[in-house]
Amino acid sequence: MAQNDYESMDVLLVGAGIMSATLAVLLKEVDPGVKLEIVELQESGAIESSNPWNNAGTGHAGLCELNYTPQAADGSIDIKKAVNINAQFEVSKQFWAYLTGKDAFGAPRNFINPVPHMSFVRGKDIPFLKKRHEMLSQHHAFTSMEYTEDRAKIADWAPLTIPGRPADEQVAMTRVESGTDVNFGALTNQLLGYLSSREGSEVRYFQKVVGLARSGDGWLVDIKNTQTGDARKIKAKFVFLGAGGGALPLLQMSGIPESKGFGGFPVSGQWLRCDNPEVVKHHQAKVYSQAEVGAPPMSVPHLDTRVVEGKTSLLFGPYAGFSTKFLRHGSFLDLPLSVRTSNLLPMLAVARDNMDLTRYLVKEVMQSMDQRIEALRKFYPELNPADWRLETAGQRVQIIKKDPKKGGILQFGTELVASQDGSIAALLGASPGASVTVSIMLGLLERCFPERYQSAEWTARLKEIFPAREKQLETDAAVYREINQMTADRLQIVAAS
Repeated sequence: MAQNDYESMDVLLVGAGIMSATLAVLLKEVDPGVKLEIVELQESGAIESSNPWNNAGTGHAGLCELNYTPQAADGSIDIKKAVNINAQFEVSKQFWAYLTGKDAFGAPRNFINPVPHMSFVRGKDIPFLKKRHEMLSQHHAFTSMEYTEDRAKIADWAPLTIPGRPADEQVAMTRVESGTDVNFGALTNQLLGYLSSREGSEVRYFQKVVGLARSGDGWLVDIKNTQTGDARKIKAKFVFLGAGGGALPLLQMSGIPESKGFGGFPVSGQWLRCDNPEVVKHHQAKVYSQAEVGAPPMSVPHLDTRVVEGKTSLLFGPYAGFSTKFLRHGSFLDLPLSVRTSNLLPMLAVARDNMDLTRYLVKEVMQSMDQRIEALRKFYPELNPADWRLETAGQRVQIIKKDPKKGGILQFGTELVASQDGSIAALLGASPGASVTVSIMLGLLERCFPERYQSAEWTARLKEIFPAREKQLETDAAVYREINQMTADRLQIVAAS
């Protein structure tokens, strides 16, 4: 193929996970004439972190995740992050609710199910949970949150947690009945299926990006078919790198100045899984607790109901691990090959400043099955180890970035990195990623397509899809209740009272 022999595209998205699928559908809804393509290295969509067994499936809304409400040294509790994530999840639900009205999208129950969200603590952590409840329940998004220290009530809410527990052990729990379990793999594939029904959009698999270079006002992307070896070129006006852990190497390949200084710290995860229906039927909840000192935020232990393809299982974890791969199907060379002169100092600074995390990961990696079972026993005292098996979850590549004071910091969460002209963008990082995908992608539209985002046409289309955005949901109780009820009805989930 000659240098100038290429396919022209408005938008090319790399990676067929929840991020690219969401952005592609959003673009098609606001601009039906846009020509776009998603290219994916694997044989289908949602193979990596979007796969239902590679994540916890929690519809993150700040209802039960204790790390979203940090406690300061003076005892005060900051609820801003929980409120913001709750509003972002409401924005995600608006998008999904809008799509359920489209014939080609499919049924909501295939990907979202009502599962109560609970926080469970013991002993010294009880005052924190009580104060957290007091603070959150004053906000309109959390008025339905219940708190109890009564063992009988806890046994009613989460029957596996109390039998076999010492009679003198103090426990406390909060519950929000309107929580959700989300199969992000099924959601991704419904988005991809809907996208395929739209003219001017295509999803191709076994596609590997081997070259990425600026070309005029866009990007020339070299792609190789990993099955046939065939090569092709795409000239795209806009490129989105939504390849999960694989986004960092692609961002580095682009050579944009904004990519300098970013590194990745891969953390793998494992779960204990139970499919025994006699156990599963006694636990219908996502029960979160406190992470141990030095543990990263995504390692908060929780015992979860999972609903995948109509079948219910229990998951407990996560147990952290370390691998130099950036993807489950990646290479052990991913981490060493990502080191550059621009990110070496930030990476060394992070290694120096995060010895607690290093010790935690070493401890986790060295755990025996018996030790993992003992961690679960804090949630489920009368468990039978024979009911549980260990499974590996997805890779989470945490962000390392430059810091003027420390040299480099390890950042948990997600970050959008875009070129100055907005022609290319990459999403780095992890949790609470999937739950707040829609807000992240709306932010990308505003940043990379500023003029069109402000246009009357796009404004009208976005208002139709999203009657209320994050700030209004955070501050207007009446609007929040109206939107929450509307999405609950359309998605067939229980609404907050």
